[in-house]
Amino acid sequence: MLLKELRTQVLEANLELVKRGLVLYTFGNASGVDREQGLVVIKPSGVDYDDLRPEHMVVTDLNGKIVDGALKPSSDLDTHTLLYREFLNIGAVVHTHSEYATSFAQAGLAIPALGTTHADYFYGPVPCTPELTTEAINGRYVHETGLAIVKHFKQNEIDPLAVPAVLVAGHAPFCWGKDAHDAAHNAVVLEACARMAYKTLTLVPNHPGVSQALLDRHYFRKHGATATYGQ
Repeated sequence: MLLKELRTQVLEANLELVKRGLVLYTFGNASGVDREQGLVVIKPSGVDYDDLRPEHMVVTDLNGKIVDGALKPSSDLDTHTLLYREFLNIGAVVHTHSEYATSFAQAGLAIPALGTTHADYFYGPVPCTPELTTEAINGRYVHETGLAIVKHFKQNEIDPLAVPAVLVAGHAPFCWGKDAHDAAHNAVVLEACARMAYKTLTLVPNHPGVSQALLDRHYFRKHGATATYGQ
């Protein structure tokens, strides 16, 4: 089987989204990329998670052309492949419609950095893209979604490795990571941060956010050359 290990990892990431309550029915998808071969493995479209097996995963090239697999790939494939082409250091992408993160996306709001849980994973707010234009929606919609993400990160000089998530306005979140497990992990944490942010802003609507000093302390203890967290 082509890319058996990566197919298994991608399947496990998809199942993790179900286990953690981030998807309903066949909502959501996860993918991974083999950079050496330039191939992407992604969940098939509309298949019940209970029925998924490694052999059901679809293999495409970085432009979305199917290389191996009998099923149709996820309808979000063009967003995934564009992110792989533009964010060269990521190894996997996850898309969910998790309740709280999607609520921020539907409101067109970024998830602010309000405390240390957020700061451990995201170096600043998780941004929300501008709404897509009518032309973009009626055109190559899924491709345009990816373009909106990349454009927003580049225009605002956001490092996708420091902020491994985004909200697409009116839609839902996308997350990424070094591999499929890492991307799914980030999606779970994003939902937790979104839930806490919603509740915090309910209590204190004009919350100023975490201080720069505390953001730095918590983010850089886990990331970068001076990280001290873990074994």
